[in-house]
Amino acid sequence: MRDRSRRWAWLGVLVIGLILYIVVLRTLVHTQNPNFVPSLILLGATVVPLSFLTFAQARTGRWQVPAWALVTAAFFGGVIGIVVAGTLEYNTLRGLGMLPLVLVALIEESAKLIVPIALLFLILARRERRLPSDGLIIGVASGMGFAALETMGYAFTALLASDGNIGAVQETLFVRGLTAPAGHTAWTGLTAGALWALIAAPSARRLLTFGLTFLGAVVLHTLWDTYNNLWVYVVLGVISLGWLFIELARYRTFSEHTLNLRPLTV
Repeated sequence: MRDRSRRWAWLGVLVIGLILYIVVLRTLVHTQNPNFVPSLILLGATVVPLSFLTFAQARTGRWQVPAWALVTAAFFGGVIGIVVAGTLEYNTLRGLGMLPLVLVALIEESAKLIVPIALLFLILARRERRLPSDGLIIGVASGMGFAALETMGYAFTALLASDGNIGAVQETLFVRGLTAPAGHTAWTGLTAGALWALIAAPSARRLLTFGLTFLGAVVLHTLWDTYNNLWVYVVLGVISLGWLFIELARYRTFSEHTLNLRPLTV
């Protein structure tokens, strides 16, 4: 019963988040009070990514990543990732006079791994467990934080550019919030999962797997930024999420067949 309720917890997060978003939006429209705008942007940027994180966490099997690790990955992974990426992109832009999209993807995919790497080594040092699914979920959390902060930035920019048009903010939140799981969230989950597998049992094959996974994430990221087309986003989203679900299922099978492991305390 507990396992079943956990598997459907994401739906509760999504429904409650959407209700809160609608309540804040209606209050903002009714009162015309700009103080509600930050709450609207926060909810619009986080509800879908958080629901996806809850969904993925419940499907790793009975071995659960502790809440403190997910919160740390989402908050610090997002903040540190977006600050490091923004600083490197700014410095590179000043130095080169231009910033190719492939370089943007390379910088951001690397920056999002900073906190997951620290957490992966910390968990590895504290417990005798070698589950790649831990890395995948921590990566999903870090990507979620990065995506949410980036979406909030774009929503705020849309607000300023439209002279306070809430409709423009809603459109930005809808598009970026809805596509977040298929973008930063999935890409960082894939790379962090492959990295954890490499750390858990180093080998030339796993090093190659991590390299190819990271390269794949950079390619998908670059294509996403290059083509401003709905159908391209759909195709890339299906590829990203399909790849993530395949790896999640494979890691879960690995976890269920791994002996002498004790679950983490959540």
